[in-house]
Amino acid sequence: MDIEEISLIFDIAEEAMEHAIGHLHHDLLKIRAGKANPDMLNGILVPYYGVPTALNQVANISIADARTITVQPFEKKLLGAIEKAIFEAALGITPQNDGILIRLTIPPVTEERRRELVKKAKASGEDTRVGVRTARHKAIEEIRKAVKNGLSEDIGKRKEEEIQTLTNKFNSNIDKILEQKEKEILTV
Repeated sequence: MDIEEISLIFDIAEEAMEHAIGHLHHDLLKIRAGKANPDMLNGILVPYYGVPTALNQVANISIADARTITVQPFEKKLLGAIEKAIFEAALGITPQNDGILIRLTIPPVTEERRRELVKKAKASGEDTRVGVRTARHKAIEEIRKAVKNGLSEDIGKRKEEEIQTLTNKFNSNIDKILEQKEKEILTV
């Protein structure tokens, strides 16, 4: 195994760690802190001519004020299906259909609920750390195999240290992201 292949192992590990961070960002978007955010509706599918279609592809989603989201379908006949899809998504918000658009009023979040949301964010962060550690473990395993197959031990140790440095960088990034989200959640 040559240096190019070792570099490929490093690149694969870095890509896996970046993917884990991306997943964390996606998870944290779903955690709402009492503020209206159209990202809360991501992942909601509406039957459109028999095909499950993303809500943002069949309706205009906008923020009316700090605690209200409005959903206006491109086709009026979709109002009922959109209302049902939002209700079934179990967001903890009851959609209000006025015949033209659907309003979602985000209830104020209690202190207890804020603490729960922080715990949920931290759990997502821990899942991300597991993903980062898994990528590190796989990379180090590959490097150790390469050392057994003739790669210099010095190069192997140096590459293991580089992988650990990369892991530390990503874990630090996770801490910063979680700290920022916790501050956002706890801000009234």
